[in-house]
Amino acid sequence: MAPAVDYHRVRRLALQGLCSLDVQGEKAVDLVLQFIDESRENEEILAQARHWLLCAYHERDEADALLVSQAQHWNVARMALVDRNILRLAVWELRTQNTPKSVIINEAIQIAKEFASAESPRFINGVLDAVARLLRGEASTD
Repeated sequence: MAPAVDYHRVRRLALQGLCSLDVQGEKAVDLVLQFIDESRENEEILAQARHWLLCAYHERDEADALLVSQAQHWNVARMALVDRNILRLAVWELRTQNTPKSVIINEAIQIAKEFASAESPRFINGVLDAVARLLRGEASTD
């Protein structure tokens, strides 16, 4: 039986790839995929990380539109690089995966604690909570 996929590790690799592509652009896709492939992870994690990275990267415009609509007084370009890409990955996941919303948001917060600034977890929590409510069709409480 194959081991269960550690989705936290998948998210970490996908985030690193998203940040690289955010800086270097699409021309770096092959290098980023090579970076993932050379990671010391099992093939299941590598395959999921490649998939999540490419999906989140190709759907970043849709994610950015949702983020702008919910992140008051912030445009995506002004967000810190790591925050922006944690949010993009989480928004893709909120839109496309069957993972419970609370798990997606909690994972994004944990990754922010690992990779971003001290203020990032709170910011990411607030934005993702608003995006999740919007995606569920709930009115904003603001």
